[in-house]
Amino acid sequence: MFKGVMFDFSGTLLRIESTEEWLGAVLAAAGISLTDEEFAHRVQRLTEYGALPGGSAPRHLPTRLQAMWHERDLSADQHRLAYTALAREAGLPELAQALYERHMTPAAWRPYPDTEPTLRELRRQGFPVVVVSNIGWDLRPVFRAHGLDDLVDAYLLSFELGAQKPDPAIFRAACDQLGLAPADVLMVGDNRIADGGAQGIGCTLHFVDHLPVDQRPCGLAPVLRLLKSS
Repeated sequence: MFKGVMFDFSGTLLRIESTEEWLGAVLAAAGISLTDEEFAHRVQRLTEYGALPGGSAPRHLPTRLQAMWHERDLSADQHRLAYTALAREAGLPELAQALYERHMTPAAWRPYPDTEPTLRELRRQGFPVVVVSNIGWDLRPVFRAHGLDDLVDAYLLSFELGAQKPDPAIFRAACDQLGLAPADVLMVGDNRIADGGAQGIGCTLHFVDHLPVDQRPCGLAPVLRLLKSS
């Protein structure tokens, strides 16, 4: 019988804005105008290099950046260095830092439609919740800005712990925060490799689809059914 829930952050509870919105916001703040063709080209390059944190993985990753990419979530410095390097590779060196700063703002993130109702129902039913994320910055202000922070009991963030999913250490630490045995915890995420690491310590897994917010209105509904039937 489940007694608590671990949730991934990006692509599970909230989703980053599109690359078009991300770049557009930074250009507007800097007072830079591009033609439609120039804008589309820069979006394509940023997408190719996976420069948007929380977006798609790089389609083209230079050899010299591979180690940095795979260890990017172990510290704040590594995370910033990895993503600003990708923005530079995409041909936007002058905007690399501004793009990185933008993605950490609450305005760049949108909760899925059923995130708040699901978390609120879990709170009502007495299920403790911990957010477990591979990330290089403090996401708590994002949760506060979207009215979700009081529905989360703890956050296990890779850059604070120095361990990233699928390392069992981060999942064990999350279970310790919940005060529960792994067998009593449901792990909900969108990445079968990273989030799937929880299975190695005995947690049950449930996966959601990593889709834009408007394409996944009720992806978390099965979570409540699983808890009810356990």
